[in-house]
Amino acid sequence: MFVSLPSRRKPPVRWATPALLVLLSATFCWALTLEEAAKAHLLTQWGALTGGMVAPEVWLASLQRGTVLRLFTALFLHADWAHLLGNLVFLLIFGLPAERAMGPWRFLLLFLVGGAVANVAAVLSIGTPDRVIIGASGAISAVIGAYLALFPTAKLGVVLPLGLFLEFVKAPASLLIGIWALLQVVFAYTGPAFGAVAWWAHIAGFLFGVVFALFVRAAIARRMRKRQGY
Repeated sequence: MFVSLPSRRKPPVRWATPALLVLLSATFCWALTLEEAAKAHLLTQWGALTGGMVAPEVWLASLQRGTVLRLFTALFLHADWAHLLGNLVFLLIFGLPAERAMGPWRFLLLFLVGGAVANVAAVLSIGTPDRVIIGASGAISAVIGAYLALFPTAKLGVVLPLGLFLEFVKAPASLLIGIWALLQVVFAYTGPAFGAVAWWAHIAGFLFGVVFALFVRAAIARRMRKRQGY
């Protein structure tokens, strides 16, 4: 879709992705310093709660009280180091090129709104009342979906174990992301063994990212032509 052309203009500064990486890490480290009671209070105040969030009047009351903001604040809480590091790695891989294409402000909008939409999907799909939804996985899924829509022919480096050696190969991003998306759908239906993960949040975030990127694609193309001096 996009063609790299020589230009004397300086390359765009990508500050949104690094800022999110730092903020996610700092929030997690800060939460580690809290006592258990304070940490539990943080989860209930910042996390997205599932209980009773199906009826329209409940959503209206949530808007009036401002508690709907938990759909956004929940993105910056993580359960453990594995949860955090997995999201950071995916954000680093897919976030930098996506931000370079769409600019930092559109990228932030993608991350925040995509994450909130993903959390809404998780709230509606989890039947157990008063479950707390946390993590940036839905927002990261939106970034992955946008990356696929923006760079459908891109390739990603993969390390494969071949016998006694590790081989670095490049595979189509569409294939790898397609397998990832298919696994999210499969896991969403595999039952309570995977109940700790809000798989529907991943699916909703991914679909939002694809639609968002397609919607702003014309504006992104104009931005890149202007950046290249055309």
